[in-house]
Amino acid sequence: MDVNTVAALKNAVLAQQAYCSALFDQLRRDGLDEPGVSRDPYGPGEQRAHATIEAAARELGLEIERDAASNMYMIMPGRDRSAPRVVVGSHLDSVPHGGNFDGAAGVMAGLVAVRALQAQGFKPACDIVVMAIRAEESVWFPVSYIGSRSSLGTLPDGALDVTRADTGRSLADHMRDCGADPEAILRRERYFDPARVRAYLELHIEQAPSLVEAGRSVGICTGIPGNFRYPNAWIEGSNDHVGLPRRFRRDAATAGAEFAVALDALWAEHEQRSIPMACTLGRFHTDPAQHGLTIVPGVFHFSLDVRAYDEAVLAELDTRVDAIIAGIEQRRGVRFHRGTKARAAVGAVDPAIKAALERAAGELGIAHLNLGSPASHDAAAFGASGVPMCMVFVRNENGSHNPREAMEIDDFLDGTAVMTHWLAEHLA
Repeated sequence: MDVNTVAALKNAVLAQQAYCSALFDQLRRDGLDEPGVSRDPYGPGEQRAHATIEAAARELGLEIERDAASNMYMIMPGRDRSAPRVVVGSHLDSVPHGGNFDGAAGVMAGLVAVRALQAQGFKPACDIVVMAIRAEESVWFPVSYIGSRSSLGTLPDGALDVTRADTGRSLADHMRDCGADPEAILRRERYFDPARVRAYLELHIEQAPSLVEAGRSVGICTGIPGNFRYPNAWIEGSNDHVGLPRRFRRDAATAGAEFAVALDALWAEHEQRSIPMACTLGRFHTDPAQHGLTIVPGVFHFSLDVRAYDEAVLAELDTRVDAIIAGIEQRRGVRFHRGTKARAAVGAVDPAIKAALERAAGELGIAHLNLGSPASHDAAAFGASGVPMCMVFVRNENGSHNPREAMEIDDFLDGTAVMTHWLAEHLA
């Protein structure tokens, strides 16, 4: 694009600060649950957020469609309605008492990009689909990418039967409450044929302060980690008196502690080899119904998330975790019950889209940083289905999944401008 077109496009995006602030404020009210927001998936919080975004999309004259999972599609028609479409999206749900920007910023970026393009009289070559995705935050239902994988027909078997911890009700039941059709998902009906999606773009706040540290407002994604997870694992030992000598003990808590130390050593080993990965014990506790000051713990509960950017590394980590568990079981006379195993593939970004986003940032005069995502995102589900994808990150000082998310609107508009530049350049 020529210099004048680039400048006009950037100004059209930057002019929307008041529009963005008002919509973000409404989304905060939709999920307000002090401290922070709780936009629960397939619950009232997410429902209110979807209604807010739908109203904004209708004001822009966009076509509205929904699929069997109640994902929402807000469509800017292209010149060729039969051509493969470009999708810009993210999720609207949050973790309990989370921040206002994780996920929602990506949906907002799609609307802002469309609004800016409309202001420039731009008519895209193909449809631009702004997607508001359901149920990305697996803290509620222990399944990754529920909405996006439903849209692609790749939701794993058994996912609809998982229950939400706070309600005890199944994902299928919660879906029905929100007008979704879980039976259609079971039949593998899908909204997107991956071959008919030209690209998927997602904007997201950064989840480690790398951009803050570097003094840059925008990051371009280099990859999204895959993972394997055990949401509801536990260690079986034996409840005994605290005076029991060590050689007789089957202490589940000590076994859990050894497991944690071994995982940390595994992480340190990979860090020394400059191999990025992470492991997290999100739940880690004895059973409150049985534990006590004078009782050797016979039960210990934990959850495990292990992630890496390379499928071969992930497979190696899987084998290493198996070996760690086998050794602890043998040494301590306990048994690990891992329960259902969840899996998400590594998300490889498309090199051409990444290069074009980098070039866009340069033409817009926005200094950027190349960043590997420390977290999982719906973009990975599209990438795993063969859709070319990439992400744009926005500076955010205090991480995500907490009420202190600190994205600035000016930084958000910088990231949105980069994405809008890509749309204008490639859909002219």
